[in-house]
Amino acid sequence: MSVGPAAGSWNDWRRTYGAYLNRRILIVLLMGVSSGLPLLLTLSTLSYWLAKAGVDKTTIGLFALVGVPYSFKFVWAPAIDHLPLPVLSRLFGRRRGWLFLLQALLAIAIFVMGMTDPKTAPIAVAIAALAVAFFSASQDIVIDAYRIEILREEEQGAGAAVTQAGYRLGLILAGAGAIALSDFVGWAAIFALLAAIIVLGMVVVVLAPEPKGAAGTVEARSPSDDVASAVASRAKHAIIDPFIDFMRHRGWMVILLFVLFYKFGDAISGVMANPFYAELGFSGVEIAGITKVLGVIATLVGTFAGGILVARLGLMPALIIGGIAQAVMNLLFAALAWTGKDLGMLALAIGADNFASGLGNAAFVAYLSSLCNRAFTGTQYALLTSFMAAGRTILSSGGGWLADHMSWVSFFVSTTLLAVPGLLLLLWLMRLYPAVGRASPAGYARDAG
Repeated sequence: MSVGPAAGSWNDWRRTYGAYLNRRILIVLLMGVSSGLPLLLTLSTLSYWLAKAGVDKTTIGLFALVGVPYSFKFVWAPAIDHLPLPVLSRLFGRRRGWLFLLQALLAIAIFVMGMTDPKTAPIAVAIAALAVAFFSASQDIVIDAYRIEILREEEQGAGAAVTQAGYRLGLILAGAGAIALSDFVGWAAIFALLAAIIVLGMVVVVLAPEPKGAAGTVEARSPSDDVASAVASRAKHAIIDPFIDFMRHRGWMVILLFVLFYKFGDAISGVMANPFYAELGFSGVEIAGITKVLGVIATLVGTFAGGILVARLGLMPALIIGGIAQAVMNLLFAALAWTGKDLGMLALAIGADNFASGLGNAAFVAYLSSLCNRAFTGTQYALLTSFMAAGRTILSSGGGWLADHMSWVSFFVSTTLLAVPGLLLLLWLMRLYPAVGRASPAGYARDAG
């Protein structure tokens, strides 16, 4: 009796799940926590803090601009991608040396941010938040490069999923933890605790292995080489070559526009989510328990489901499914605005929206990873995520103005419509790359390169 097809199918599924069960994936998961925690501090947790302090909605929306470093990190990414640090690189290696330094600076910035007062010194809050965003964005350059370099090609889908899972665990700490604790203790103590968690992340950096043959290393030149020529060659390799290489992708401008707009609707709704909950009358504990804990659990489920979709269906189908789900689920917030304060409706909206977000994020991160040449990992991934961050920060900064000038129902309906451009650009990319509609991330990278 033949059992070939069934056995083959079972082995395929076992390989799909088995990719999550190795030390490298665990390290990527823990680094994802360090990445997600500071990001949320400059987004929804900051907006909640400002709202509770009595800051108006238009100003809260403008505070999204403190995330600008995420949009321009590609500018300094070549330095982080290529230059060694005098002492730390010898101790830990180039990737881990940079990560150790940036996390130390990040912990200090988070602690200082907790010492500010948004009501009496909003400028000080903005400067501290900008510092957190700068060190966080710089940290992400290293973490993203580390993930791509430490994992094998067949592990990239699983790596994208656990990166999002770790990121969401960071959201629990900086979101649910911070918001719930704010009902009982001061923000200074909360920020001190979050800074301590970043310090714990530094322990992971110390224990983690350095990627072998890390990308971006410039070959040594002989002592007889002309110094000026050597410097020019290094500069070209670090700054110019990554962008020239990326522009070899067919339809590279369409790719960048897609990266900018794929999560645009989610970014607009996300920046005003906590002020929306506060205006409806939900307490800090309710927001933490339902919008953060339940939401993060739903996101984790969606993230692993997205990783499986990438492995089983390919990048493009997974991106389509995730993009449509993200857009449609924003309508549940319009329904919540219509019904008013209702814990059951809040739980439904948050659970469904976060599941869809996790689904889309897993495919999106795998897609971005597939576009990177390992010779320029940090710089190219920073370029792509900078465009993604522009939708989350610069373009979403008008979200507060929109919320001030229309009802919450109209606001969330409009965020659903704002997802349409990203989906249309994705369909365009599917026409540019018809042969990779069901391909793995590695297959897409080979076709696009």
